[in-house]
Amino acid sequence: MPTTPTPSPPDDRLGLAGLVRTPGYVRLLLLRFSAQWGDGVFQAALGGALLFNPERQADPLAVAAGLAVLLLPYSLIGPFAGALLDRWDRRQVLLWANLLRGALVLVVAAVVASGVTGPALYAAALSTAGVARFVLAGLSTALPHVVPRRHLVEANALAVTAGAGVSALGGATAVGLRALFGAGDAGSAATVAVAVVGSLLAAAAAVRFRRGQLGPDATDPRTTADAVLRGFADGTRAVAATPSVAATFLALAAHRLAFGVTTLVTLLLFRYAFTDQGLLRSGFAGLGEAVVLAAVGLGVAALVTPWLVRRWGRARTVRTALLVAAVTQLGLAALLSLPAVMVAAFVVGLAGQVVKLCTDSAVQGEAGDGVLGRVFALYDIVFNVGYVLAVAATALLSPPDGRAPWLLAGAALLYVVGLLAHDAQLRRTRERI
Repeated sequence: MPTTPTPSPPDDRLGLAGLVRTPGYVRLLLLRFSAQWGDGVFQAALGGALLFNPERQADPLAVAAGLAVLLLPYSLIGPFAGALLDRWDRRQVLLWANLLRGALVLVVAAVVASGVTGPALYAAALSTAGVARFVLAGLSTALPHVVPRRHLVEANALAVTAGAGVSALGGATAVGLRALFGAGDAGSAATVAVAVVGSLLAAAAAVRFRRGQLGPDATDPRTTADAVLRGFADGTRAVAATPSVAATFLALAAHRLAFGVTTLVTLLLFRYAFTDQGLLRSGFAGLGEAVVLAAVGLGVAALVTPWLVRRWGRARTVRTALLVAAVTQLGLAALLSLPAVMVAAFVVGLAGQVVKLCTDSAVQGEAGDGVLGRVFALYDIVFNVGYVLAVAATALLSPPDGRAPWLLAGAALLYVVGLLAHDAQLRRTRERI
């Protein structure tokens, strides 16, 4: 009979010093940091090539299409690919997937350099981003094999949040390289190509693990083809069977929908509406500043989330984060200024990461290892498909310059809906006990 998980005792924690003394965990961190730095460079370089390239023009729908290419591919095939993570040696998956991603990065760089737009560029970027998402799913399924499950909140707080910060650093690196190489097609291509370094370093880190060290511990007795084809249904059933996991999925879905709305509005504001205000910049440089502030928010989330979960429990922590994000969105809608966007980048980055860390620990701690790949593939759908759908809807509704306070108020409402759905799911859990 399912029960609501209880917080860990206040003194049952490793702390940063204990985590970094865990060899397998440190190696997995190095692999994650290398991969996510490369992802940050790739995404920022490609985004700059599509949105801030003077040789190309971008409207809201073009921006939405670019984000869809970066985020949707693995989400569409993930439930099926996730079944492979539950059958194949994850160490081998992380090695070969990173090498494949490095090769695809160079293909994208060549396409950008040629000045090609449309399907050819999107297909190349789609393939690269799909493999990148497969790598991140592999990292998430491997974590419980290097850290005791009772310490997963701490381990995720450092790994996921610092990884996101390293990804932001990769984005900032792309901004600097773009200034060095130039903003045209040739400069954008050179910046994209640098992302291959992250893939190669991640592959080198994967080699340091023993075969089988990262799982899976047991494999589904069905044939591989059968398991792959049923991946989506398996992941859905596993989540539905654990109501506490389903509740955090609903909270995360609300955040990603709201964040999708805010992302496109913010991109358009930086591109077309804002002007420099002192140290705060508009355009691609200002977007880089916002990314840095969001990364700082992620870092703060890494520090406060384990403490909040131990003190309040996971459910109350998630509710608080959703409420803080909703209030911040309302403030942004009321002010709609460059300073307000910068503050919102920090606060929403912090609150959203708190929700994500709670969801990560719920999945890794409460879903069985034999279905983790498929559950994390479903997680990817919640995380990215909802985000892209929100971006697409916003592209259709937003004015060209992004001045749409009513859309930002709608994002606040999404957080409130997520809070209510999260609580409703937990109430059903208590009714079942």
